[in-house]
Amino acid sequence: MCGITGFFDFTKSSSGLILERMSNTLIHRGPDDGGTLLLNEKNLQIGLGHRRLSIIDLSEHGKQPMQFENLTICFNGEIYNYQEIKAQLLILGHHFTGGSDTEMILHAYAHWGQDCLQKFIGMFAFVIHDTVTNKVFFARDRAGIKPLFYYFKDGLFLFASELKAFHEHPGFIKKINLQAVGAFMQYGNVPSPHCIFENCFKLEPGHWMTFSLKDQSLNKKQYWNVYDAYNQPKISLSFDDAKIQTEKILTSACEYRMVADVPIGVFLSGGYDSACVTALLQKSRINKLKTFTIAVPDIGLNEAPYAKEVARHLGTDHTEIECTEKDAFNLIVNLPYYYDEPFADSSAIPTTLVSIMARKHVTVALSADAGDEVFAGYNRYNYLMRYGKKLEAIPTFILKLITEIMEQIPSKKIPILKNKPNFHNRYAKLKYILRNPSRQKFMLSLSQQYTDEQLSNVLLKTSLDRLETNYLSTELKNEYYTPLAYMMAVDYETYLVDDILQKVDRSTMTASLEGREPFLDHRVIEWAATLPDSFKYYNHEKKYILKEIVHQYVPRQMMNRPKMGFAVPIANWLQNGLRELVEEHLQEKIIKDQGVFRWEFVERLKTNFFGGKKEYSQELWNLLMFQMWYAKWMK
Repeated sequence: MCGITGFFDFTKSSSGLILERMSNTLIHRGPDDGGTLLLNEKNLQIGLGHRRLSIIDLSEHGKQPMQFENLTICFNGEIYNYQEIKAQLLILGHHFTGGSDTEMILHAYAHWGQDCLQKFIGMFAFVIHDTVTNKVFFARDRAGIKPLFYYFKDGLFLFASELKAFHEHPGFIKKINLQAVGAFMQYGNVPSPHCIFENCFKLEPGHWMTFSLKDQSLNKKQYWNVYDAYNQPKISLSFDDAKIQTEKILTSACEYRMVADVPIGVFLSGGYDSACVTALLQKSRINKLKTFTIAVPDIGLNEAPYAKEVARHLGTDHTEIECTEKDAFNLIVNLPYYYDEPFADSSAIPTTLVSIMARKHVTVALSADAGDEVFAGYNRYNYLMRYGKKLEAIPTFILKLITEIMEQIPSKKIPILKNKPNFHNRYAKLKYILRNPSRQKFMLSLSQQYTDEQLSNVLLKTSLDRLETNYLSTELKNEYYTPLAYMMAVDYETYLVDDILQKVDRSTMTASLEGREPFLDHRVIEWAATLPDSFKYYNHEKKYILKEIVHQYVPRQMMNRPKMGFAVPIANWLQNGLRELVEEHLQEKIIKDQGVFRWEFVERLKTNFFGGKKEYSQELWNLLMFQMWYAKWMK
């Protein structure tokens, strides 16, 4: 795992010092080594920078930027099946000097061009400069596990694993994209391919792009699409046969991610997804896996007893990592640096804490993210399947009456449920759903904090066009459409990419820890998408087939408990320990001088929340995260 950055500067205003500074902002992604290459040509300057976290081939043969004939690469990620591809290339006459997957990519690209991407099983974002074609080739893995930002304006092209590298180039104009601000307030992140800055973008998952150094033209193409998997007939296997095949594919995905020349561990929460990864790996090993669990008891986040029970049953070498509320608060003030684009998923806090602690023991950690998106684990899928048709059948005037009543009853007045960590935010989301319960709007209702119409009361400028996002995708063909398939495919292209994977990348890389995701092996989703809905959601049971696999290794009674996740008590924090932070960043003068949000909106939001309406906690948290980001990167 690494960090990459660089420039193609037709203004010739760059330098080796600038390149070094850009590269050094990513040192947390690659503390083991660094390399830069600066080429001064007649009409442009080419700068390539790399920070290395040594995982495979720890020798100098893995050093980057790496060259082979007319090609030079900067690569971030891992190609898990690189030895198999390398064997093919050896038969085809290629010769290698080292044992890294980086060198394999260069040879694969030299031999197959862009088609080499179809052979890779892994996570990657890389850039290849070709002196013969005078083009630059960019590629990002199918699911979007590894990030790749780029900026292009007035003859200056920048690229990097994180936005912070761009700030070190004097030619970078950091002008806020106000449409992106609106999208952030809606979703808690800036949806791909957009970015918080104008003229700045994310290369989409499953895409490659070329940049011509002759005429400065860009050409982008999608080489993989999750909808290609969903737009397939469902398999006709029995459930038992499908379960066997599913376990076989998952086992392969997990085993591939154990390839490394450094210590490896597994994040074990005690839930089904991480228990599945751990069980499938430990079953074929004599040596004990290293597993890690975080507990933050004083904020009510403590899965450690469950994880310990699962670890004991599976026979792993288990470590419990205990953090305090103070540890969490100390991390929050640094979040804007780690997440250098506004980001509001509060589970970034425990994810970063467990990564920091795990790094003391291992260099690579397997995680179980995407189990929900692949095997139907989210509560919203349950809501849709159980209540979707019923809600659509309720007359509009009754729905309106219900929402008006809910507006008058704050979530803190609801007995028992008011003490649940995430209830206040869910209460607010329920109001949005009831306003428009159609299946087409169901996804947006559950995903957005604000509708497009409500944003006019949030942003100072109201004439902005809304960003196009994959939330409105129509790629699922009618003959393969089901409500569950629709929601899962949209989640795979949106929430997974821009929230979950961004969170995991930043959290692990902050700690110089490589995170690996078995459930995001493309073979897994290509298979799971063809499973009948009833294999994934059966008799109100989410992730049914995955759970049945786990029950072969962990007793059902040990696993049968409510899902905890990484929910943190944001509402309580904002009302107590973080209130001073809110008052610091949400002052009237700051808001008005900034010229982004309506002060009336900010004032009303604060008044409602601190007046007792805890259901506004997520909206206030989104706003606070933006203001803290603004204070860090725009002043």
